[in-house]
Amino acid sequence: MKKLIIINGTMGTGKTTICKILYKKLNNSVWLDGDWCWMMNPFKVTEENKRMAEDNITYLLNNFLENPDFEYVIFSWVMHNENIFDVLLEKLQKNEFQRYKISLVCSPEELKKRMLKDGREEKDIEMSLGRLKSYERMNTIKVDTTNTAVEKTVNEIVNIVDR
Repeated sequence: MKKLIIINGTMGTGKTTICKILYKKLNNSVWLDGDWCWMMNPFKVTEENKRMAEDNITYLLNNFLENPDFEYVIFSWVMHNENIFDVLLEKLQKNEFQRYKISLVCSPEELKKRMLKDGREEKDIEMSLGRLKSYERMNTIKVDTTNTAVEKTVNEIVNIVDR
């Protein structure tokens, strides 16, 4: 059975870094970064744009889940509340798959250090720090990336989905 691996976390927890390696480590896999589905200039968060992004994401995920060449479908996105999972997963019900919801978390100090190193704006750092605790309350598997080598985190996720 196909495996849908959903990786969320606030900005700076390592979603992109982890997924770049994860999808190459898992044979017959494909990776969708939710951010790709609404790269626009200027970036505007409106109800219409949110709906468009959700439609883009679910369209691609459904196609990946229906494609017999893929065993693993990896999806990464911020998803800072449980409702976002529900909205997206509801639109994927026609496909049969195992679902893994994994939240990447790290300490506030590590998060700030990473975001400063990446050149993120202060408003984004504050927003990300403010959302960090919301991930602890989600019904997801938590993977702490604080002071953990990327390869070790990737291996931990592989072990979770291949148990």
